[in-house]
Amino acid sequence: MRLWHKDLIPLLPRQQLLGQWRECCLIAKQIAANGTPNHILVNRIMDFNLWHFWTYSHMVYAEMQNRGYKCDINRFVNEFRAADPWSFDIPDNVFPTWHNNRYLNQCLANLQEKYDCGAIPEDEWKKITDVYRRWR
Repeated sequence: MRLWHKDLIPLLPRQQLLGQWRECCLIAKQIAANGTPNHILVNRIMDFNLWHFWTYSHMVYAEMQNRGYKCDINRFVNEFRAADPWSFDIPDNVFPTWHNNRYLNQCLANLQEKYDCGAIPEDEWKKITDVYRRWR
């Protein structure tokens, strides 16, 4: 489990973006069932007001919509057992002490490893490296 750095959401390759939506739904399900997720890489969600997670999930959903992917927002809402999760003001900075430059570098390294192993096509990796040139 991983929540990619918030700034990478618009750049994520197709498979990582689709996987991120599945992760958001699974995390919401775990929070609804247990009050917390249960994975070392995402447990930090609980260090923040849950609106940060709602906002992050909305960012993923919005990017999927922007790319024309079909996804069911009701799945997420139902998992989290919330009536209207999008009727709030989006925080200015999602996960501010977590989604920092250090975490961005960790995520970029993870994506580079996926690229190096052939899991990310050249054209999708180029989109990332065009923004983050030092990862070229």
